[in-house]
Amino acid sequence: MYIHTEAIVLKSFSYKETSLIAYCFSKDNGKIPLIVKGAKSKRSPKYAQFQPLSYIDIVYNSKPTRELQVLSKVNFKESWPRITEDLKTITLAMVILELTEKIISIEDPFPKLFETLTEVLRLMNKRELDPSLLFWFYECALLNHSGFRPRIHGHDLPGISLPNPKDGENSFDILSVLLQENICDLNNLGAISFKDKKLISKYLWTLLRYHFDSISRIKSISTIKKILRD
Repeated sequence: MYIHTEAIVLKSFSYKETSLIAYCFSKDNGKIPLIVKGAKSKRSPKYAQFQPLSYIDIVYNSKPTRELQVLSKVNFKESWPRITEDLKTITLAMVILELTEKIISIEDPFPKLFETLTEVLRLMNKRELDPSLLFWFYECALLNHSGFRPRIHGHDLPGISLPNPKDGENSFDILSVLLQENICDLNNLGAISFKDKKLISKYLWTLLRYHFDSISRIKSISTIKKILRD
């Protein structure tokens, strides 16, 4: 069966001499593992189209019994070139992709989360908001859409003690806004103190690690923590 959907490339790597394997987050079917034949040939634009952060429109041949689905057609849908111009922004954007790839399952649709991801990446590209805010916003969306919406009024969970969201100057109010999932409200948040940044980062990352063991293998976590506090 041929399926037509929009997708964001989460990761890709070489396969044999001329092909790529790509994991994409699709709007209609969740995470899809694709084999992209001939992507590494000189005349093919597919190598560029299947780099992480690419927002593409794809048609692929889907068979439930097959581990890798076969790409049929691809076109760029939208590009976000300004994300790569800033080290903090590109680092956080790539971690967003890695979190998504590790947390969502193959062919488990999250259409609302997909829309949130595209909104976050568009705003990162515009460079009008602090990318840390957008990163936290997406962390909250991952928790919410996975069924683990944080309860900031009662912050302890079995076997773990979370940072108290009220210990910061404005951290409780900031987290309340982030959890509402209205990305326009981020424009109304003022300057965020170092203490609030540290607490919010630790609070959300602790929750993600509690609910998703797979993200403990993210190699750049120490770098991320430093970036989010800057």
